[in-house]
Amino acid sequence: MKTILDVANLKDKKILLRVDLDIPVSDEGQIEEPFRIKRQKETLDYLIGHGAKVVMAAHISAVPSFANLIPQLHTFLDYEINFLKTLPEISSYLEHYAGPALLDNIRQNDGEEKNDKEFAKQLAQGFDVYVNNAFAVCHRNHASVSAITELLSSYAGFLIEEEIASFKKAIDAPMAGKIVIIGGAKAETKVPVIKNLINRADFILTGGVVANDILKEKGQDMGSSVVDENSKELLAGLDINDPKLLVPEDFVVFDNKILDIGEKTLQKYADVVSRASVIIWNGPMGLFENPSFAMGTQKIAEAIANSNAYKIIGGGDTISAVSKFKIQNSKFNFISTGGGAMLAFLAGQRLPGLEALGYYKSAQ
Repeated sequence: MKTILDVANLKDKKILLRVDLDIPVSDEGQIEEPFRIKRQKETLDYLIGHGAKVVMAAHISAVPSFANLIPQLHTFLDYEINFLKTLPEISSYLEHYAGPALLDNIRQNDGEEKNDKEFAKQLAQGFDVYVNNAFAVCHRNHASVSAITELLSSYAGFLIEEEIASFKKAIDAPMAGKIVIIGGAKAETKVPVIKNLINRADFILTGGVVANDILKEKGQDMGSSVVDENSKELLAGLDINDPKLLVPEDFVVFDNKILDIGEKTLQKYADVVSRASVIIWNGPMGLFENPSFAMGTQKIAEAIANSNAYKIIGGGDTISAVSKFKIQNSKFNFISTGGGAMLAFLAGQRLPGLEALGYYKSAQ
């Protein structure tokens, strides 16, 4: 896999930079968590510092357009960011370049999520080089991630390199002392991680809907708790009675719903965390957004932060929880920008974005 360090001369090169700016935005239009924005800065600084002409492409889910966020992006990136509403504006802008620019929400274009070759051709027009620095979308087979690499010389940014290296270090670490903590919802993306890592770790600690599904299949009455209807299918091939697979033993229940792990489970999980040498965490233990059900997630987060282990965390809810509980990011060895991409990588799946950059060929 080639990286931007492999580009011989960046001066005046016209760079299409795929970045990850899919950030939460309040009803008042304020960026609530700028972590993903800030993680783009190292690659952007390098390209601009070496004289490249950079246009960024990204998507956002919280609002339809980046238009009203441009002043805030300037604050977080330390550059005046020019705004390009449509694709046809790019060519003219590159001819009269006036600093880094951002194309509006790439997913406004139908061809993006279809990985449409014609749309990719329009996107590539006028550029010399493509750089992907958006690990969080590498599990998506989209035009600005995959098809574009067939049209431009393509390279990985620093963030993608760092994400891969951090995950590989954790995955390849000895089994003894390694634990994986999986919580939150979207069990269909998280159970594959458990299946892939259960024989490479001492313990898998579960919470949230993932734990609910396992408890349901163990025969526990789940009341009105959130569970997947297809939990049996999701868990097929996983020994739910494996002693390495830890599930909650007690709960915080409200309105007949399990909304957090209980005190006994919390103590057990915290003890496992305290003895770990490698920790991978994705997903909260309960409904942490509500203070009444935040204790499990908060105490586990604090236990991880205070551990001497090599610690990787990731996922939007996990990062939000750490921020909510005012735990410093520096307490963790690595915080992934990827949610689904992190899970796919940990599950051993081939990510289309990394495939397009030649990662799997170079990793053989």
